[in-house]
Amino acid sequence: MSISISNNLCYSGNMSEKLICNNKKAYHDYFIEEKFEAGLVLQGTEVKSLRAGKANLNDSFMLVRDGEAYLHNLNISHYEFGNRQNHQPDRNRKLLLHRREINHLFGRIREKGLSVIPLRLYFKNGLVKVEIGLAKGKKLYDKREDMKEKDSRREMSQALKARNRE
Repeated sequence: MSISISNNLCYSGNMSEKLICNNKKAYHDYFIEEKFEAGLVLQGTEVKSLRAGKANLNDSFMLVRDGEAYLHNLNISHYEFGNRQNHQPDRNRKLLLHRREINHLFGRIREKGLSVIPLRLYFKNGLVKVEIGLAKGKKLYDKREDMKEKDSRREMSQALKARNRE
């Protein structure tokens, strides 16, 4: 049994959540099948750097190694007031997930074409959380189709705005 997050999360409405960074490219390049919330094992200077909003989720992904989940290529910039004990910006960070969730994700990753990517990074009640999604890569024609739908929705909304003004 896995715990998934509902699709209608409100980013700004929930006062206990503060968005650090978002992976907009993920929704363009992948179909998101399931979403999970996970904690991260971080060092002190990493948290301070995240509070300043210095993180990059692009090109990051999750791998399971020795029964533990790790987030690769998550870039958290150096803390500018840090000293020699500052963190490595691109080290692999351990994800805090339940054993059942890790096993479920590992089983689905072994299927062809599925991967786990981070969707957004945020503070929740003072703790750093990452929303990860089980994703399947989009083909070029899928991306074109999504862009056509987005353009048509934009045109419809603009037409309704113009009609309401008159």
